Amino acid sequence: MGLTARIRTRDGWAVSHAVVTVTDMTGAQVVRAEADEEGTVRDTVELVPGAYTVIVTAVGYAPVASSAIVTASGRAEVGTVTLARQGGTELPPPGPWTVDPAHSSVGAVAQHLGISSVHGRFTRFAGSIEIAPDEIAKSRVEAVIRADSIDTGNAMRDGHLKSPDFLDVERHPEIRYVSKSLTPATGTDRWTVHGELTMRGVVRPVDLALSYLGTGADPWGGTRAAFRATTELRREDFAMNYNQVVQAGIAAIGTTLKVELDIQAVQGETLPQA
Repeated sequence: MGLTARIRTRDGWAVSHAVVTVTDMTGAQVVRAEADEEGTVRDTVELVPGAYTVIVTAVGYAPVASSAIVTASGRAEVGTVTLARQGGTELPPPGPWTVDPAHSSVGAVAQHLGISSVHGRFTRFAGSIEIAPDEIAKSRVEAVIRADSIDTGNAMRDGHLKSPDFLDVERHPEIRYVSKSLTPATGTDRWTVHGELTMRGVVRPVDLALSYLGTGADPWGGTRAAFRATTELRREDFAMNYNQVVQAGIAAIGTTLKVELDIQAVQGETLPQA
């Protein structure tokens, strides 16, 4: 009973943020359901037998519409729906791109007391991307983050993170990442970015797991590309060895830091004027 569907990219990867909308023959919406992490849609709303239109949408992908027949059982099995990248390409167009901080985020998650997580973000950063025209693996990424822009929602904690125990922002005001190369990962839209991260004056190799989410036009006449990247850092690699031990020998702060980047980049060397 209800609606079932599987949403995939052309190379078989799940589209976990897809939305399926079902309308009847009058154009009225009867079902709206979101795909889960596996790209699967299951909705238990009982549908009246008849013909329907199924529309699948997802950010960065071209929408797909198809017809579906609901049988007397009230079930609509749409099957597998394949989405193509917006613009018909699996890679952004070559040339320079500029990160738009207003529509991007640089976040970090640390474990606290072994039972919960503390989420933070940097509010001031800039970056550039150069997509190589002939060989995508030669593309480059460079980003600079203001270390004193850390924000965890707690002024006392932020002050401690800016101190010499952690980021030491007075002596090292910038965090910098420069890529060295790219290698393809599983799927045509997933890459590993190999680069160097400079933090607290320490330079370490850091790989980013990068997903390309698609390209599309923006309201200002430009073209935007969306990316998501993650990595995990060890505090001790950057000489951040402070750790208070509380009762039962539990460390107040975890030894690793998960970094999550959601990036929108505008085609060109400059951002559009607001």
